Amino acid sequence: MAARLVKQCSCLLREATRLAPAGSPVGRLRLARVAHKALTSSVTSPSSRLPGPLSQHVEKAQVFTPYPERQEVDSLIEKATQPEQLLELAGGGHCLHHNHAALALIQLSRLLSEKSADKAWLLQDARFQQLLHLVNSQITAVWHGTLVKLLRSLYALEVPAASKELRSVEQEVRWRMRRLKYKHLAFLAESSAACMQERGSQELLAELLLHLERRWAEIDDARTLVAILVKTGHLSESLMNRLEDKCLELVEQFGPDELRKVLVALAAQKRRSVPLLRAVSYHLVQKPFPLTKGILLDLAYAYGKLGFHQTQVFQRLAADLLPHMPSLTSGEVARCAKSFAFLKWLNLPLFEAFAQHVLSRAQSITLPHLCNMLLAFARLNFRPEQEDRFFSLVHEKLESQLASLDPVLQVDVLWALCVLQQAREAELQAVLRPDFHTLFLGGGSPKDQSTLQKLLHVNSSARLEHPEYTGPLLPTSAMVPRPSADRKVTPLQKELQDTLKGLLGSADRGSFMVVTQYGWVLDAEVLLDAEGQFLPLRDFVAPHLAPPSGSQPLPPGAKRLAFLCWEFPNFNSRSKDLLGRFVLARRHVLAAGFLVVDVPYYEWLELKSEWQKAAYLKDKMRKAVAEELAK
Repeated sequence: MAARLVKQCSCLLREATRLAPAGSPVGRLRLARVAHKALTSSVTSPSSRLPGPLSQHVEKAQVFTPYPERQEVDSLIEKATQPEQLLELAGGGHCLHHNHAALALIQLSRLLSEKSADKAWLLQDARFQQLLHLVNSQITAVWHGTLVKLLRSLYALEVPAASKELRSVEQEVRWRMRRLKYKHLAFLAESSAACMQERGSQELLAELLLHLERRWAEIDDARTLVAILVKTGHLSESLMNRLEDKCLELVEQFGPDELRKVLVALAAQKRRSVPLLRAVSYHLVQKPFPLTKGILLDLAYAYGKLGFHQTQVFQRLAADLLPHMPSLTSGEVARCAKSFAFLKWLNLPLFEAFAQHVLSRAQSITLPHLCNMLLAFARLNFRPEQEDRFFSLVHEKLESQLASLDPVLQVDVLWALCVLQQAREAELQAVLRPDFHTLFLGGGSPKDQSTLQKLLHVNSSARLEHPEYTGPLLPTSAMVPRPSADRKVTPLQKELQDTLKGLLGSADRGSFMVVTQYGWVLDAEVLLDAEGQFLPLRDFVAPHLAPPSGSQPLPPGAKRLAFLCWEFPNFNSRSKDLLGRFVLARRHVLAAGFLVVDVPYYEWLELKSEWQKAAYLKDKMRKAVAEELAK
């Protein structure tokens, strides 16, 4: 028995000597393990007595590259503070293995992260090329964590995309993608996805996104999830869907910074994921963690960009922002005011603080920031308590700098001043002069059409609200209604039309969706005689149309009534106050000689039967006429 065992051992050793060179420490390590395993199995298993080459045992054994013991070179790499110290290792007689070269390249990228000029010099250095060659020659033996950091470092060092070494590292990462831990995939997504996209490494990026999506269930911490969502969510719709599901699962672990990053990422992609927004909003309200100034500004921006309304969140944002007002810059205040204006959320103490901020920095605030504040105030129809001081500052800035603004912004600013009833004659003349408004008359883009519409409102303000204004004005051709896209009739407008048609009795006694030369559309128009009876519209002069129609003057005591439907989006959030645009529309219609019959949605929804709706409109018309007579 013993003789047979000795004979078998000698055969195994001869075969092992042939397969693994004796000078290789790795070979000796593997040989020892395989021989030990073979000897053990030969003793314990009867079948091991069958003859067979050692190569079968080597193939069956678990083969791996052991991480070398820590050497002096590792300390030199870690402690290096200058690129030259690392490059000297390559040509200084040190015995570097593949991982040493990779670690040296990683350290080089850290040292040169903010020195772009030195990167070009480094790429030409022979010692740097030697490090690249050493890594490339043994790339398969580089460990996973080092490999993904190496790829990031080569991107950071701006190694050319056509470089053989860079392509080798990218290919090795692709081959190992299935074996990499999810944390390595997340590191690649966070640090290298943008570089892959810029450098045209589309195959590697596509494979990374595919593995991130397939293994999304392995995400178990908030930081990894948020990092992937921010860096790669916009690159893959299906991956983003998975990440949103995971966010709903882990949202309880999110801190304020994670919540901020998720919301900003959604806003950047204009992705209005209602379930996720609701979950984030719930935790923002329920958790008492402190919110810094930067987080508050980003949250306001994200909610404004997405148009997602959550009253309790807005209340907290407004309350938490007030203590930070002294430390905010003018740009941050303008940005914050703009975000709340998008949300149609008017918090009086906060907006008063915005106005006070402008007044306290009257000498240093720039005109663009002041314009943004003015536009936000106009959207919400907000007038500060110190409006005389505030608008004096606005006019002072505009007097010398209005012409320097972009033409579109000039129109926006004058439109905002008209909404707030603060426009001056010189400012109106600046945007209504022929050489200015011709910039927009021939434009066909949606932006040009929107600007021309605002210019028409400014022109109407000059005509209707400034009797002392002498001109110039827009030409008649600019006030002719232009064919617009199919205008959708809302349910409220449709019900108003149907009810009013029943009251009129004849089609010629009323008009619907009347486009006026003032830039506004009336939902309905009727004409009443002195006794309150409906008159046919087409027989009488209509100066509000473009061009004016009819020739017969109105009978004595006759009155024109304009019906204006006010939908839910026409109001400030959680309020019955109209937005500035619709306040301006109502003022213009009144100034044009109409009696206005307001039909707000919250009153109309309470009417259940046709009889109630008809009685409601009759009562509204009687009240409008009575208020006019009372004047």
